[in-house]
Amino acid sequence: MGLQPLEFSDCYLDSPWFRERVRAHEAELEKTNKFIKELLKDGKNLIAATKNLSAAQRKFAHSLRDFKFEFIGDAETDDERYIDASLHEFSNFLKNLEEQREILALSVTETLIKPLERFRKEQLGAVKEEKKKFDKETEKNYSLLEKHLNLSAKKKELQLQEADNQVEQNRKHFYELSLEYVCKLQEIQERKKFECVEPVLSFFQGLFTFYHQGYELAKDFNHYKMALQINIQNTRNRFEGTRSEVEELMNKIRRNPQEHKRANHFTMEGYLYVQEKRPAPFGSSWVKHYCMYRKETKKFSMIPFEHRSGGKVGDAELFVLTYCTKRNTDTIDRRFCFDLEASDRPGVPVTMQAFSEEDRKLWMEALDGKEAVSIIFKIFFYSAQLDKIGFTIIKKCISAVETRGINDQGLYRVVGVSSKVQRLLSLLMDSKTCNEVDLENSVDWEVKTITSAMKQYLRSLPEPLMTYELHGEFIVPAKSGSPESRVNAVHFLVHKLPEKNKEMLEILVKHLANVSKHAKRNLMTVANLGVVFGPTLMRPQEETVAAIMDLKFQNIVVEILIENHEKIFKTLPDATFPEPISMSVSPPNAPPRQSRRQGQRIKRPLAVYNLCLELDDADSHSSPREDTPTGSMDSLSSQSPTPAFSSSPLGLLDGNHLIMDSGDLAGWTTNLPAQSRPSMVSWMNIPSANPAATDAALPTFFFPSPATDTDKAVESVAHRKARAVYPCEAEHSSELSFQIGAIFEDVQFSREPGWLEGTLNGKRGLIPQNYVQFL
Repeated sequence: MGLQPLEFSDCYLDSPWFRERVRAHEAELEKTNKFIKELLKDGKNLIAATKNLSAAQRKFAHSLRDFKFEFIGDAETDDERYIDASLHEFSNFLKNLEEQREILALSVTETLIKPLERFRKEQLGAVKEEKKKFDKETEKNYSLLEKHLNLSAKKKELQLQEADNQVEQNRKHFYELSLEYVCKLQEIQERKKFECVEPVLSFFQGLFTFYHQGYELAKDFNHYKMALQINIQNTRNRFEGTRSEVEELMNKIRRNPQEHKRANHFTMEGYLYVQEKRPAPFGSSWVKHYCMYRKETKKFSMIPFEHRSGGKVGDAELFVLTYCTKRNTDTIDRRFCFDLEASDRPGVPVTMQAFSEEDRKLWMEALDGKEAVSIIFKIFFYSAQLDKIGFTIIKKCISAVETRGINDQGLYRVVGVSSKVQRLLSLLMDSKTCNEVDLENSVDWEVKTITSAMKQYLRSLPEPLMTYELHGEFIVPAKSGSPESRVNAVHFLVHKLPEKNKEMLEILVKHLANVSKHAKRNLMTVANLGVVFGPTLMRPQEETVAAIMDLKFQNIVVEILIENHEKIFKTLPDATFPEPISMSVSPPNAPPRQSRRQGQRIKRPLAVYNLCLELDDADSHSSPREDTPTGSMDSLSSQSPTPAFSSSPLGLLDGNHLIMDSGDLAGWTTNLPAQSRPSMVSWMNIPSANPAATDAALPTFFFPSPATDTDKAVESVAHRKARAVYPCEAEHSSELSFQIGAIFEDVQFSREPGWLEGTLNGKRGLIPQNYVQFL
C-alpha cells in the first residue's frame, strides 16, 4: 500500500495518526534523497569510466594509425594495399566512435547529473528546511501550551487574558506552518516522479543515440569489411602459394647450394681467412674477409668482416690477380689453403684459407689456379616442347577435365600421386602412345592426375609460356596503374608473344575462364586459379626469394588474362598504346565517392565509398557467400579499388574527398621525364587536343567540384556519352546503379558537387563523377 494522503484538516487535530503519516512521508523523501545521492555518485563514476575508456580507445586508435606494414619487393598488390590501409581505416572508425562517446559523456552530465543535483538541492533541501521549522514550531507550541496550562487560576484576569492571546497566536502560526509543510510534503511526493525520471529518460535517449550512431558506423563499415575479407583471403591464398615455392627453393638450395648460386657479375664470392704476417716474435694472424672475384677483369676485392661486431672492421682492398696456386699441408700448418699474387706486389703472395676442401676447389677453379677441379652441374628437363605433341597433350587434358571434373572441388589445387603423374606424362609425351591414351573415358586416370600432368608439362617447357623476355614487362602493369590500363598493357604484351606461345596460352586461358564460371561448385575462383597458374605460366628465369615475392603479381596477370580473355585474345591491341613503363608515381586506383545528401553524417569511414564490389543483388547487403570458403567469387586484380591514402602524391584528403586542382596535377606531370609524359597522359585517359594543354588537363577520375575554373574549361563535355569504369550501387532513389562498362547517355554536370546527371536504360539519375570516363 502506498503513502496515505495528508489531509489539511488533520493539521488542526495533529493526531498521532497524522504524525505517523507525516513521518512516513518524511521517511520516503529521505529514501529518495539517498537514492538520488547514490545515483549521482554512480553517474559521476560512469562519466569517469567513459572518459577512461575513450582515452584507451583513442590510444588504441593512434597505435593502429601510426603503424604500417613493410612489404618485401618493390610493389604491393591491390589486396595488400587494402590490408595496409585497413589499420588506418580501423583507427578512423574508432575515432568516429569515440567522438560519439564523448557526446554521450557530456549528455550524462547535462541531462542526468545536473538536473538531479538541482532537484536534490532545491526541492529536497527545501523540504528539509521546512521540516526543521515544523519540528521547531511543534516543540514551541506544545511547550507554550504546557506552560500556559500550568498558570495559576489566581492570576489576575488581565494576565490570564494576555496569556490566552499569546497561546492562540502561537497556535495559529503553528497551524499555518503545519498546513504549508503538509502541502510541501505532498507536492514533493508528486514532483519527484517526473523530476527524477525525466533526467534518466534523457540519459537513456543519449545512450540509445550513441548506440544508434555505432550501428550507423557499423553499417557504413560493412561494405569495407566484406571487401577486406576478400582481400585477406586472396592474400592468404597467394601466401600459401608463395610459401610452398619458398620452401621448395630452400630445400633445393639445402640439397646442393652450388647448383643454385645467384647470377651476378662476380665469378666467385664468399668468406675466406687471410693470413696477415706480423713482425717476430708475434708470428701471424688469420682475419676473415668477404672476398669477390671477377674473372673477366681479374679483379679481386676483399673486405674484413667480424660477425661479433656486426659488420666491416676495415676498408675494402682491391688488386689485380696474377696467379693462384694450391698450398699443400707440408708447407703450412693449416688445411684448405691457397696463395694469390697481385700484379702490384710481385713475389709477395697472399695466403688464404677456405672453409673446406670443396670450397677450395671452387675458388681454385674460379681463379684458374693449379689443380682446379671442374664441377659439372646437372640440370634435368623434360623434353617438353611447343610442338604438335605439346598442343595435343594440352587439348586432351582440357577436354578430359571439362568432361569429367569441371565441378570437382579444388580442381587444379588437389595434387595427383607423383608416380601416376610421371607415368601419364611419359605416355603423353611419347608420340607412339600419345594418341592411344584415352583420358575422357578411362577410369585409370583420375582428374587430379590429369590436372597435375598438365601443370607439370607446362612447367617442363624450356621457357614458360609467357617467356623470360617479357616476364618483367608483364609484372610492371600488375604493380601500378588503373584497372583499365592494366588490362590494356597485358593485352598489348600478349600479342608480343611468339605465335605458338600465344596460341597455347589462349587455349589454356579460355579453359580457366570456363573453370572459374563453375566456382560455386569447384571453389576455384579467378583469384584461386591465379595462385595456381601464376608460377606455372610466368616462371622466373632465376629462382630467388625476390622472384618468389613477385609471385603475387604473376597471379594478378593471370587473373587479368582470365577475366578479359575475350578482349585480349579475340581483338588486336591498340596500335597507339605505349609499352608499359615502370612508374614510381601512380594515381589511386579507386576514386572516393562523395556523399550527396546534406542530412547524412559527415564523418564516415573513408573507404566505404571506395569499395563497390561486383556482388549479386542478393548478396550486396549480406556476408560473403558460404560456398566460397577458399576465396572470393570475384578477383580484385583488375577491378578492386585502392584506398585513397592521406599521403597520396595526387592530393590531400579532406574528410571523404580528394582535393586536387589543375596546378597540382600539372606540377605532377611536368616533373616527369619529358619522354614519358605522352604515355602518362594516355595512361590516365586525359583528353588533350594539343601538347600544350596536356599538362593542365585533368584526368576524368579526379574532377574538382563544378564551381572551379577547371570545370568551366571542361563544360564542353556536357551532353556527351560516358562509360562506367567502376561498379556502383545506388544509395538513394535519385541515383543510378551500374556495372563496369555501362554507357550513359546525355551526361551533364549536376548542381550537386562531385556528381553528374545521365540516362541509363531509359532512367535518368545521378552518377558519381569520378566513377565514369567520358567517351
